[in-house]
Amino acid sequence: MVEEQEPKRKSRRERFKTVATRRTRQLLKDIQRLGNCANRSAYEYNEADVAKMFKAIEDALSATHARFDRPQRKEVDFSLE
Repeated sequence: MVEEQEPKRKSRRERFKTVATRRTRQLLKDIQRLGNCANRSAYEYNEADVAKMFKAIEDALSATHARFDRPQRKEVDFSLE
């Protein structure tokens, strides 16, 4: 008698670890590749270009980091007076 086993669904934690690891590794590779643009013999850029790039990266990183912070419960004060 052969019993068929249902494929085990991954837990939410396991799914997070799998997806977050894959995406983080890809992001780190992309950042390293962006660093290749610093080669002045192959590319022409100025300080404003660099500042604009890193501002966009820092803004996106800050916004994403904020999504992981647990929201603070704010007490709402209400009065009709």
